[in-house]
Amino acid sequence: MQKVNKWLKIIGPLPIGMAILALVGIVVAGFSYSGSVAGTGLWGSIVAVFTRSILGASNWFGSSYGLGIIIFTILIRFLILPLMVYQVDSMTKMQALQGEIKVIQAKYPGKDAESRQLLMNEQQALYKEHNVRPFASMLPLLVQMPILIALYQGILNSPVLRSGHFLWLELGQRDPYFILPILAALFTFASSWLSTQANPEQTTITKLMPYIFPVVIFFTALSVPSALSLYWVVGNIFQTIQTFYLQNPFKLRQERDAARKLERDIQRKMHKARRGRKHR
Repeated sequence: MQKVNKWLKIIGPLPIGMAILALVGIVVAGFSYSGSVAGTGLWGSIVAVFTRSILGASNWFGSSYGLGIIIFTILIRFLILPLMVYQVDSMTKMQALQGEIKVIQAKYPGKDAESRQLLMNEQQALYKEHNVRPFASMLPLLVQMPILIALYQGILNSPVLRSGHFLWLELGQRDPYFILPILAALFTFASSWLSTQANPEQTTITKLMPYIFPVVIFFTALSVPSALSLYWVVGNIFQTIQTFYLQNPFKLRQERDAARKLERDIQRKMHKARRGRKHR
């Protein structure tokens, strides 16, 4: 119960409330679709729930299946918002500990098994002391992967969605003008760049990430149905706004600069005080 309370305190009531409303919206959308969507077994039932939700949301807008996918994407993003907030909190704590981690790594270079074990033990103790979960950043990805697979299978298994049209798109086919893959890549870059800029300690890998992910998304979006590309575009727009709100790098830089200035001022005053005592 204590762990649950800590988790709730980190996330806050607003993201949890939004997630509950999103879940209600997904359920209501599914029940508002009167047609039949087949699904066998546990996984088939999950795919059927997603498909019904998209079709139900589409009915709210005169059977516009593109708008149905957009609404469904936004609901899913709000549903996993608590996980995203928890992820950002863990990443921020990890970034704040980078200095101490470097000290531990210098102490135990990891050149032999004993050194590697001691390094791992001290890192784990440091994470436990500051209530940091290193693998928390994987949670949103682990949740979203089944959603993507279920959405892909829902499109393939639903003749209605597969033959649906939205703007210039045939949702069951690839984007003929590559507009969605380009947009998906651009907004992937935007969210990745913002997240990277919020990190005070940047390695070569973290600097390359904002450029690698968009390329992967672009070429993947070229080969999947437009409905899935549309999900990526809307999801990445949401992710960009969310990253700016939760990890505003410009605000974080100002706070870090102010903290460094305050520390320099304190050090300068202490130095002057020591010099004054020496001259007495």
